[in-house]
Amino acid sequence: MNDLLPDRSALWQYFEGKVQALTQRYGYAEIRTPIVEQTALFARSIGEDTDIVEKEMYTFEDRNGDSLTLRPEGTASCVRAAMEHGLLHNQTQRLWYQGPMFRHERPQKGRYRQFHQVGVEAFGLEGPDIDAEVILLSARLWRELGLIDHVTLELNSLGSSEARAAYRDKLVAYFEQHRDQLDEDSLRRLTSNPLRILDSKNPDMAPMLADAPKLMDHLDDASREHFEGLTALLQAAGIAYVINPRLVRGLDYYGRTVFEWTTTALGSQGTVCAGGRYDGLVEQLGGKPTPAVGFAMGIERLVLLLETLELVPDSALGELDLYVLPMDDVATTQAMLLAERIRSELPELRLQLHCGGGSFKSRIKKADRSGARLALLLGEDELDAGRATLKFLREEREQMSLDQGALIDTLASMTASDERA
Repeated sequence: MNDLLPDRSALWQYFEGKVQALTQRYGYAEIRTPIVEQTALFARSIGEDTDIVEKEMYTFEDRNGDSLTLRPEGTASCVRAAMEHGLLHNQTQRLWYQGPMFRHERPQKGRYRQFHQVGVEAFGLEGPDIDAEVILLSARLWRELGLIDHVTLELNSLGSSEARAAYRDKLVAYFEQHRDQLDEDSLRRLTSNPLRILDSKNPDMAPMLADAPKLMDHLDDASREHFEGLTALLQAAGIAYVINPRLVRGLDYYGRTVFEWTTTALGSQGTVCAGGRYDGLVEQLGGKPTPAVGFAMGIERLVLLLETLELVPDSALGELDLYVLPMDDVATTQAMLLAERIRSELPELRLQLHCGGGSFKSRIKKADRSGARLALLLGEDELDAGRATLKFLREEREQMSLDQGALIDTLASMTASDERA
């Protein structure tokens, strides 16, 4: 687990702001759920035999003896909240969330035991059009962040539970014939969750897995029609994709559509967004049958990707525009009043007021260390003349003496020209 320090938080705010604006434009409403839930919620939804439940959850007993778990993912909590508050009764819902998740797994580049996700969930819609919409939403986010050329959309269909059960038998029979090639993890999964063997990253097993039966060849007619409808919509929207028959996802609740956005820009291939359809989960948790689809993306990994590809605009770094500097204690009151006036009339300007006194030399040093592009100096001479001095801290330009009445217009025009540049 790690701290997010001030020099990094502006980048996170940039990403989160993009997500918030985009989900609003698509008509998705935010939901916020507790980070602690009953352990049974995750065991029932994610699956007893998944790595998350078996190895990774932070679970503890509270003083009442109840088993509680720090949420390892957001979908189950979202479904629980929607059911508990009647949001799914004879209605559709488009929801999104963001926040910390917790898994006790080996830390690696872009992955932590407390990590943060953005998720989107849509309930009550069963056609391929909503599957396409959540994928289009994620694709638009990549375009707006400049990432679209650095990610690849991978698709698969897991079919119905009946089709998966029949396929499971064929898959187990195939793996039994190649039992000597299975690693320890795969042997354990052979009886509990054989589809997850297809997702193994063990290179020694790759040739054997490539020849394994394909789930796509064993789909039921309705699932095949649904998948063909989805791919037709994506093609019409100009979204490129590849079909990955080994894409199964690590959570038991998925059925039919599953997808991942992957990148090779962080070294080995990594997933930056993943999701799919989970039509049986609401009923599994005690609600009425409700079709549902969604995705989640890891903020840490996406922020790392933006930095690696140098796609972070300067405006996203939260740097100060202006440092208002009273040159002596006499000017402190007027400097504060002027700073407040500028904040009122130019709310987009990032401004910091010098506080704490000190010699003029130390004040100038603080102005420079603030990282601001400009310093606005007020001293006894400026107060007497009703003026202020604008000093350029990052450019070789002559400082400007401005009438305080014209100061706002000058700052506004300079800010506008910087934005155009």
